[in-house]
Amino acid sequence: MRYGRSIVLMFSVLALVLCFSASSSLAQTATSKLTFSHFWPVGHPVTAHLADWAKEVEKRTNGRVTITIFTGGTLTPADKCYDGVVKGISNIGSAALSYTRGRFPLMEVIDLPLGYKNATIATNLTNALYKKFQPKELNDTKVMFFQAHGPGIFHTKKPVRTLEELRGLKIRSTGLGAKIVAALGGTPVAMPMGETYDALAKGVADGSTAPIAALEGFKWGEVVKYTTENFGSAYTAAFFVVMNKNTWSSMPADIQKAIEAINEEWAKKTGPVWDEYDKTGRDFALKLGNQMIRLSKEEDERWFKRVSTTFDDYLADMKKKGLQGDEALKFCLDTLKRS
Repeated sequence: MRYGRSIVLMFSVLALVLCFSASSSLAQTATSKLTFSHFWPVGHPVTAHLADWAKEVEKRTNGRVTITIFTGGTLTPADKCYDGVVKGISNIGSAALSYTRGRFPLMEVIDLPLGYKNATIATNLTNALYKKFQPKELNDTKVMFFQAHGPGIFHTKKPVRTLEELRGLKIRSTGLGAKIVAALGGTPVAMPMGETYDALAKGVADGSTAPIAALEGFKWGEVVKYTTENFGSAYTAAFFVVMNKNTWSSMPADIQKAIEAINEEWAKKTGPVWDEYDKTGRDFALKLGNQMIRLSKEEDERWFKRVSTTFDDYLADMKKKGLQGDEALKFCLDTLKRS
C-alpha cells in the first residue's frame, strides 16, 4: 500500500511539474509574437525607424521576440492607439500624446511653444522630462521611449518677418496650435493636414504651422513661398512608444534587459531621423525657389513673449490637477537654454 501511494504521489508531482512547464511555455509563446500599432504610413522615415527597432529586438533576443507592425492606423486609429495598448488590442503602440489631449496632462508641457531648434533637442527633452518626473498618467503601460518632431514654424504665401506682417493672416492650425497663432496675431483656421494643400492653393488659408518636413511630405512647398524660422517660439509634438504592461511583465528578465538597452539607443537615434526629414523638406522648398526667413534676435524675443501667454493656461490646469506643472515647465525651459 505504501509503495502504491508513493507511485501515485510521484506521478502527481510529475504531473504538476509538467503542467507548470507547459504553462510557462505557453506564457513565453504568448509574449514572443507581438503586434505593434502606429499611424505613420508605409514609406515614412519614422515607419522605417520603428521597423528597425523591432528588428533589433528580434536580433538581440535571438528570435524569442518577434514583432508584426501594423502601419497607418490599420489596427488601432491614432487617437485610440494608447487605449489599444492598455486593453491588449496591440502589444505595442505609438502615437502623439496630443491626439488624446488631457490624457497626459503633465507631459503636455512639451507641446507648448517653448522654442525648439531641432528635433533632436525636442526628443532628448521629452525623454529627460519623463525620466525626471515619472508621471503617473503613463503608469498603465510600460514606456519604451519618446520621440518629437522638429520645430513647428510658419509657412506662408506672403513673407512674414514681423508680428505686424503676420497680423490677420489666415493660418491653418488646430488645438494648441490655434492658440499659438492667435497669440501672435494671426487668424486660426482649423482643418486636417490632408486638406491644407488645397486650402493654400485656393487661398482659403494664407499659411500653416508645421515642421519644415511638411514642405516636402505634404508638398506644401508647391503652394507656399516663404518659411519663417521662428525657432524661439517654435512648438513640437511628442510621440510615445509604449508596451502593454502584462506583455512586459510576462517577459523573462534577460529579454526585458535587452529591450531596455535598445530603448536607450533608439531614444537617442530618433531625433536625428526627424532632423533629416526636416532637411529633405528644406531642400525640396529651396529647389522650388522658396525663401527661408530667419527672425532677428529682437523679433524672435517679441514672438516668444507673445506665445508665453499660453503657458498660463497649462500652469493653471496643472494646479487644479495637483500636478507639478511649474516644476515641469521650469525644467523644460532651463534645459532648452542649455541646448
